[in-house]
Amino acid sequence: MTTVQNPPAPQASAGAPAPGPGRMGRYTSGVAAVVGMELRQRLRSRGWYIMLGIWFALIWLVTALTWISWKAQSGYAFDPGFGRVGPGPLIFEAVCAFVLLFGLLVAPAFSANAISGDRSAGTLAIMQVTLLRPGQLLWGKFLASWVVSLAFLVVSVPFLIFGIAQGGLGAGYILVALLMLALELGVVCALGVGISALANRPLFSIVVTYLTVAALVFGTLIAFGLGAAVSNGTVQANQVFYKGMEMYSDEENPGQDTEIYPPVPLPDDITDENDEYACYGPLQEQRATWTERVAWLLAMNPFVVVADAIPYPARTTQEQPYGLNGVFETISQGARYAQAGPDATYQCAGGKVTASEFEQQVPLWPLGLGLQLLVAAGILALGWRSLRTPAGKLPRGTRVA
Repeated sequence: MTTVQNPPAPQASAGAPAPGPGRMGRYTSGVAAVVGMELRQRLRSRGWYIMLGIWFALIWLVTALTWISWKAQSGYAFDPGFGRVGPGPLIFEAVCAFVLLFGLLVAPAFSANAISGDRSAGTLAIMQVTLLRPGQLLWGKFLASWVVSLAFLVVSVPFLIFGIAQGGLGAGYILVALLMLALELGVVCALGVGISALANRPLFSIVVTYLTVAALVFGTLIAFGLGAAVSNGTVQANQVFYKGMEMYSDEENPGQDTEIYPPVPLPDDITDENDEYACYGPLQEQRATWTERVAWLLAMNPFVVVADAIPYPARTTQEQPYGLNGVFETISQGARYAQAGPDATYQCAGGKVTASEFEQQVPLWPLGLGLQLLVAAGILALGWRSLRTPAGKLPRGTRVA
């Protein structure tokens, strides 16, 4: 009787290729290829290093001038708390403002011609006939331009640390500031790459990108001002009285004091007896501007987003005297006043004294950053659509290869 044995199972040879990466792995590898190609082109350019050197020198100059300005002002400052705070907050906010301002000017230069430049040179069609998908090409260009822009932010880190080391602020300030600055640079790069994918000429894409950035910085302020001008209404409020000025000097009759309203002693219906201001009298309709209706326009401003995200110290008469607010803190307070509206900002609205400062309890920056990301995502989606192949119809004069 013959025994039939099953054949041995085939074994994989030592030289057989390993299973390929999954769909996500292939997609990310294509994005990484585009990013690596773009970064290698940047690093080979000598002008890249020259720009970084000029950027470092400019930030050093801003820091030095801020330090000299603080030293000059601390000698004759009327507020004794000015010298105790130190130059840290002033240097920190000056460097942050400078990095954000010039970052918004530098970022479009690295992203606005990322795709339109290849289209004009005839190399975009060569990349489109490869296995790269439109999304891989778009994400690769965006990430490369963002990394290049972040290099300028990294150069400014030593100066931000120097401002923190001068006292008055904590390490958390620099972390939040760097994160928000990086996000704003990313938004600008996304806008530039998306517009570059839509445009056929590099010059046109660069101009449109700068106009878009200008619309975020200046256009939001103009739109908010125009919107507030037509957002008029009324609020129920009574009269306000400053307790420290119950008497004032009569210039026409020196040596004589004249009473101002309300006559001393104060009325019985006065409120907030322990506050510097007081409210008295019946509630009446007062004209006011309902700024909270158009505050979302102001929230889209990059400076408002960064300023409102930074956690500022509590103002006390000992450590952080009131009146030493920096530029970013002033921007944040102004945006929060606009967001609150007249019910919380109009003096004696509802018979209550308005607070001198708004605490950062209801942040405004998530709304502004969300609207920015929504606009950037919409432009990137349109750019992805324009990169799909085969193209049904090309604009006149478009160079294919």
